Amino acid sequence: MKRTVLIVEDYDDTRFCMNLIVESYGYRVTEAANGLEAIESLKHNFPDLILMDIAMPVMDGLTATKTIRKSKQGAQIPILAITAHGKEFYDKAIDAGCNELIEKPVDFDSLKTVLNQYLHV
Repeated sequence: MKRTVLIVEDYDDTRFCMNLIVESYGYRVTEAANGLEAIESLKHNFPDLILMDIAMPVMDGLTATKTIRKSKQGAQIPILAITAHGKEFYDKAIDAGCNELIEKPVDFDSLKTVLNQYLHV
């Protein structure tokens, strides 16, 4: 059975591209356009990993991560923060409960390695 990655990204074009790339690695993808949608998605879908944008409208990625970490189903899911704001967000992302921070623009070769590492492929 394919592992599932939840992509949380507010820009449609970025989410679309990430979806294509992650699917090309052999993973199933679900999507959310903001942190609130991600939290709602977890009520029905149980991803094996979450790629969480940090800066989003409605609910940012750090707030969403903190909320997800408080839930039973979200406590153990690897969450990888993705941001264009650079490494200055690293400590904030880790403090919120993210496992790692990936900078935009995303290096998709490196992303594949990181996904495989967390999903034990």
